[in-house]
Amino acid sequence: MKCVIAIGGNALVTPGKGNIADQFARSRQLAKTLADVIQQGCQITLTHGNGPQVGSVMRRVEISSNEVYPIDLGLAVADTQAGMGYMLCQTLRNELAHRGIDRPCVAIVTTVEVDRDDPAFGRPTKPVGSFFSAEAAEHHRSEHGWDVMEDAGRGYRRVVASPRPLRIVQLPVIKHLVDAGFLLVAAGGGGVPVIVNEAGEHHGVEAVIDKDLTSALLAAEIESDALVLVTGVESVYINYNRPEQEALRNVTVDQLEGLIREGPFAEGSMLPKIQAALQFIRKRDAKGARAVITDWSHISQALDGSTGTTLSL
Repeated sequence: MKCVIAIGGNALVTPGKGNIADQFARSRQLAKTLADVIQQGCQITLTHGNGPQVGSVMRRVEISSNEVYPIDLGLAVADTQAGMGYMLCQTLRNELAHRGIDRPCVAIVTTVEVDRDDPAFGRPTKPVGSFFSAEAAEHHRSEHGWDVMEDAGRGYRRVVASPRPLRIVQLPVIKHLVDAGFLLVAAGGGGVPVIVNEAGEHHGVEAVIDKDLTSALLAAEIESDALVLVTGVESVYINYNRPEQEALRNVTVDQLEGLIREGPFAEGSMLPKIQAALQFIRKRDAKGARAVITDWSHISQALDGSTGTTLSL
């Protein structure tokens, strides 16, 4: 069974810690769960977020701006794709080796084409990097042309566009490696966003792509049997955190679309994952294909249907 598993960048970061040693430790924990899934018979392609990691890179750029050359957001996404891919591949391969399994794992720096006319470029909303004071935010706005926004009373942050993914540039290579039986880490952070000019050249843009939407696109394109969207709770819930909360277990596209119209899902929390799950099922359009939403410690059980939320046609 081919399976795309999308984890968040926060899954590898202990709150208040998050250094490299900590990220390796968390990666080793995750590798145990992924190895369980592989032993269930899944051919996995792993995607990941990188928000905390990109934020750390951009903070280092800011601190060292008088000493070394700066890097742009696209390069920060590419750098963290490579670094996190190295870490995830190494820990997964080691865990499999402990179980007597010899499987190659490959990380691919992935670029994703977006539309230069995407409306998102006209209304940047995605926070990146660290928090600033009002004075520092104004400095970045005037000196660097950044869009900045006050964030939940915690200070100001840079915001960038989040355009929809159109095409995964390295898709032919990814397909070839999946068909050859490789374990992959790909499309980290939603991919490095690029636009294509009239000459057919690719150029990076200062934006970030939602990693769950890219994961849904990737899963459909490689004809994955399952897309697993990893979040912080075991299942999708109606009336979450209320006395009447109810877990959704098995739900169809029509049922889920009806629930969305009723509005029980938070715009900045569960709704984007639900929309990504729907995108995968619609685009894949295959009997037996399913999207699963659960937390990272229950991936194996959710794939066999004993927990989590499963969406199908």
